[in-house]
Amino acid sequence: MDATTAPSTRAVALEVLLSGPLPRSEIARRLDMSAGSLTRLAKPLVDSGLLVEVDTNGGPESGTLRRTRPLDVNPTAHHFIGAKVTGDDVHAVLTTMRAEVVASSRRPLTGRDPASVVATVNELTQELTPRHAQVSGLGVSLGGRVVDHTTVTDAPFLRWTTAVPLGSLLQDAFDGCVTVDNDLLALTRAEHWFGAARGHDRFAVVAIGEGVGYGLVMHDTVVDIPDVGAGLLGHHPLDPMGPLCPRGHRGCATAMLSVASIRSAVSVGLRRPVTYDECLDLAAGGDPVATAVVTASGRALGRLLAAVANFTLVQKIVVTGEAVRLAEAARPAMDEGIRADRVSDAAPVDVDVRHNNFAHWARGAAATVIQSYVLGHAPTPARRPRTAAANPGAGAARVASG
Repeated sequence: MDATTAPSTRAVALEVLLSGPLPRSEIARRLDMSAGSLTRLAKPLVDSGLLVEVDTNGGPESGTLRRTRPLDVNPTAHHFIGAKVTGDDVHAVLTTMRAEVVASSRRPLTGRDPASVVATVNELTQELTPRHAQVSGLGVSLGGRVVDHTTVTDAPFLRWTTAVPLGSLLQDAFDGCVTVDNDLLALTRAEHWFGAARGHDRFAVVAIGEGVGYGLVMHDTVVDIPDVGAGLLGHHPLDPMGPLCPRGHRGCATAMLSVASIRSAVSVGLRRPVTYDECLDLAAGGDPVATAVVTASGRALGRLLAAVANFTLVQKIVVTGEAVRLAEAARPAMDEGIRADRVSDAAPVDVDVRHNNFAHWARGAAATVIQSYVLGHAPTPARRPRTAAANPGAGAARVASG
């Protein structure tokens, strides 16, 4: 959608994108608008091919049937590219408008400087751009702090310590919408609109891997501030007797849950280097050293999830990341940790364990640019239109402004 598209028209497209297929009457009810207004607003979206009428009857056409056909998004009307930048390489995906991955690719970085990152992303964009399809947006995510979805102020894995206008550098070679996002925020956006937390207006995402990341959605809005990229949750205290993290915090989330910390603890105990997966396999086989470390880490993870639920009052937490297998290998200990720090009559916490890979992180970057494209501005706040039932009295103009 171009910049001239009316907010109310965008609201129609967004409702269908997230909840379609929907009858026109239901769209009008959800957005608290008249049938005539809905018809007027939907027409340019249908004419452009963004929305399509879905035949659910399977019978012969008639004027009445055409008017009652549900509307749905044509997911292939526009494509988007998402790229996840690590300290060593770039993983990229081509997605539909519903963030469904169509193709993926990866290239190593030739250097960690901004020019090398931009060149690698541009090469992947050219490789993944289909010949006869429109690519309307490019989203890039990385670990670090991002301001205004364009400027990276800090990226530890790339060793960037001064501001880099990454969005502007990418825009020079791409004719479309460009966004830059913190990788955990991008993943949270993907879960919010298209993933495990779809339909939830408040939830948290906790990612464990090389570090500990945290994303939060409250009142259907992603909490988007630069400090998300600072890894604050990674230093939340969990075990006063635990090991030290690189910053000297004893028993914090990083010290208890990161891949490096778990590997180090087991390797020291066994007096030989072990991989992360080997740590979990040894614990499953009853090795006393690995069992002690994995159990303590599982309990610490449970305490961390309880703290998130206690402080934010969310009832759903998506646990993901490269080290997410811990949540399965130490599930009894994790559940024990949750129970220990939750009062007995509190609502249960729905813990949804999600395995992912770098393509999923890249899909998150695509979700960010999809939001920007549909909403017509940077995805802050990334708020979905509220239904009339959930937001009584909300007029179409107010719904569209979100």
